[in-house]
Amino acid sequence: MATGFMAAGLSGTAKRHFTLLALCALVLPGTTTAQDVGLAGIMGSKAMLMINGGEPQSVPVGKTLDGVKVLSIQDDQVMVEIGGKKRPLRVGQHAVGVSGGDGSDKIVLTANVQGHFFTTGTVNGTSVRFMVDTGATSIALGPNDARRIGLDLRQGQRGMTSTANGTVVVTRIPLDTVTIAGVTLHNVEAVVLPTDMPIALLGMSFLNRMEMQRDGSTMTLKRRF
Repeated sequence: MATGFMAAGLSGTAKRHFTLLALCALVLPGTTTAQDVGLAGIMGSKAMLMINGGEPQSVPVGKTLDGVKVLSIQDDQVMVEIGGKKRPLRVGQHAVGVSGGDGSDKIVLTANVQGHFFTTGTVNGTSVRFMVDTGATSIALGPNDARRIGLDLRQGQRGMTSTANGTVVVTRIPLDTVTIAGVTLHNVEAVVLPTDMPIALLGMSFLNRMEMQRDGSTMTLKRRF
């Protein structure tokens, strides 16, 4: 993991986020997306959910993560709701459902203990783990994510930018689709950095097309256009 780079086109806030992470180790109404939800464990009144192959995340009863709501925890069973349908889960089990099909075009995220909002979405159909960053001018990806997604950087626009390690070449490229919790945006600009990052940034090229509301540890994004 590189610790010295700074993402092109990103604000000081985004740069500080990446320094911390490194040290610490497009829209169609009614669009739906399949969600694979796994239960990694139970911690009191919290379920450790793995969504679309992402890392386990703690979700309290009554809270929603990436369109998946934890309804109840009873002994060794967790009841979740995906797209309005209830699914029982035990540790090690997975459920596949459809999230975001109610036409609300809303994304509800819950902050972690550090106050950051993480989410697992898809880019051009490939699962990507994001951190929400309002200081990032666009979605920011590392080369490994770009390869997994199948981006042809030869179709992008090359440019130079200054980083903590000096001037580097970056590539700006549009993403066909970015889907978060059932909300799909099309033709979203991204920047691909020359060095892999600990996590992709969900920047303003996506967020500018959403209404953002913060209520304590909950952030709600609603499609504007």
